[in-house]
Amino acid sequence: MPAPRVIVVGAGLSGLSAAHTVYLNGGNVLVLDKNNFFGGNSTKATSGINGALTRAQVDLKIGDSVKQFYDDTLKSARDKARPDLIKVLTYQSASAVEWLQDIFNLDLTLVSRLGGHSFPRTHRGHDAKFPGMSITYALMQRMEELVENDPDRVQVIKKAKVVSINKEGNKATGVTYEFGGEQHSVEGVVVLATGGYAADFGENSLLKKWRPDTFDLASTNGTHATGDGHKMLMKFGANDIDMDKVQVHPTGLVDPKDPGSKWKFLAAEALRGEGGLLLNNKGKRFCDDLGHRDYVSGKMWEEKDKGTWPIRLVLNSKASNTLDFHTRHYSGRGLMKKMTGEQLAKEMGISKEELQKNFQEYNDTADGKIKDPWGKKYYHNMPVNVDDDFHVAQMEPVLHFTMGGMEINDKAQVLNSEKKPFESLFACGELAGGVHGSNRLGGSSLLGCVVYGRVAGASASQYLLQELTSGSGTGAAQRLGQISLHIDPNQPGKVSVEWGSGAGASSQSGASSSVGDSTTDKQAQRSVAPVMDGNKSQDPAKKKDSNNISQFKVPEKEFSLEEVAKHNKKDDLWIAVKGIVLDVTNWLDEHPGGPQALFSHMGKDASEEFEMLHDDEVIPKYAADIVIGRVQGQEITLEY
Repeated sequence: MPAPRVIVVGAGLSGLSAAHTVYLNGGNVLVLDKNNFFGGNSTKATSGINGALTRAQVDLKIGDSVKQFYDDTLKSARDKARPDLIKVLTYQSASAVEWLQDIFNLDLTLVSRLGGHSFPRTHRGHDAKFPGMSITYALMQRMEELVENDPDRVQVIKKAKVVSINKEGNKATGVTYEFGGEQHSVEGVVVLATGGYAADFGENSLLKKWRPDTFDLASTNGTHATGDGHKMLMKFGANDIDMDKVQVHPTGLVDPKDPGSKWKFLAAEALRGEGGLLLNNKGKRFCDDLGHRDYVSGKMWEEKDKGTWPIRLVLNSKASNTLDFHTRHYSGRGLMKKMTGEQLAKEMGISKEELQKNFQEYNDTADGKIKDPWGKKYYHNMPVNVDDDFHVAQMEPVLHFTMGGMEINDKAQVLNSEKKPFESLFACGELAGGVHGSNRLGGSSLLGCVVYGRVAGASASQYLLQELTSGSGTGAAQRLGQISLHIDPNQPGKVSVEWGSGAGASSQSGASSSVGDSTTDKQAQRSVAPVMDGNKSQDPAKKKDSNNISQFKVPEKEFSLEEVAKHNKKDDLWIAVKGIVLDVTNWLDEHPGGPQALFSHMGKDASEEFEMLHDDEVIPKYAADIVIGRVQGQEITLEY
């Protein structure tokens, strides 16, 4: 029989949280992802992760409470609120944030307030990188260490598209997936973390079925967010709920060079949280900038009907300095620009005096001299004055998140139409419906991933242990021969279970493959990073997931920045980074941020933007094959 293990499908933050939880609880885990790079949409999250009554809040003397977070989430969820799921989300929020800090050594000590929150409770780090990238990358790196150092217990397979969940009666027994043009089946407890459907624009689109009014909007999601897990679970017999609850985020950044693009970058909610204002083309406010996302989006549509678009997000110098990383990042992509108040007024087609009058009204509301017509309560980085410098970007509502999904209970078990759980089947992350109700609060996406990823991982581990001790299947004695127990001296009272390949273990023949057999061994990859195999060979034996950094050398050939600038087309694309030149023409699909992220820097020196998002080692480790030379007259500053 195959060694007991948990199969995690999807390797965004939720899937990674589940996989790490299984491992920490002593279980074997196999992670499958259809992409060539782990991270999913989680790496795109820009504001932070919520937590109530965390150590960081206590240190900052923020008088938050778990009950207040619960109440805020309940209010945001409205008529679709599920108190049982919201209680898990909010009451386990502090432990989720501190798990990230303690297990993965993450700095999450900066705390800000986002729309719909009664207190500052959205955590991010001092390293300036987007928190979604920082958090998810930390879990990716640790997973990479595990597949390298403990390959008998942890395996990952990228470019493995799961097509169905295997079933016996009411029980999920494993999954079937496609890899290299062939189908394979693996057995185990199943955790699905396949994400949402906010980029599902195909023929059988869930968006077209449930929210056709949103189908023509641009999306902030990666192209992978096509509702795969939803469609598989519906065929399996699972119950879908709230599928029409699709969140349209108000602040999608409009690229002046490609305003009609179907794919847009998100302007972090932190920009408004720190004092950014939404203004119509008359320079006037039209809403509470910190209102719920659906409210703000609705107000923006009203402005469009009035003919007062474009909508601009405007940050004064204080807010810009507070979020220096964000403004530099968006400016580097050509999505935001710096200008004076006089230039802003001229661009809007109004006088400087008229713009100052609007700003003064806002200042008076902040001072309590007049009542804000939209009921705004929280003001930051005041006052706003026309004689200042501003960072400005055009905004439009975009598809962002799907609250609807497959129904789960508070143990992350997938439920059928009779509200009863399937056996050996769990779901977490954006796939799981009901957690956020009708509207999700900013900062609760990453939180939902970690909380319910941990719940799913713990429930799956518990299920495995129960199976092993219940005597069902091939016999408890046989399975118990595969277990060794370990007492951790650093954590008194904690016993971990290690699944081994002891008595009774054997490999399956036929179509089914198990962890440790030749089929999975050939497919398993040591790295969670892009598959860097040059010719994109489907032969697993030719896969090259990462390079030996110590052997990395920059080619001696030199290119001037003028020469780099000539390669500025989608089919001929070079980029300079920290003194080296990369030819990314045939690597667009490999880039975890998608091709659009590279198109912003065609033929340019993108050193500053690279440094904002990545550690230097990612180039020699994962992209050595596309380094073609060095920048003439520049010192190589890449550290590895």
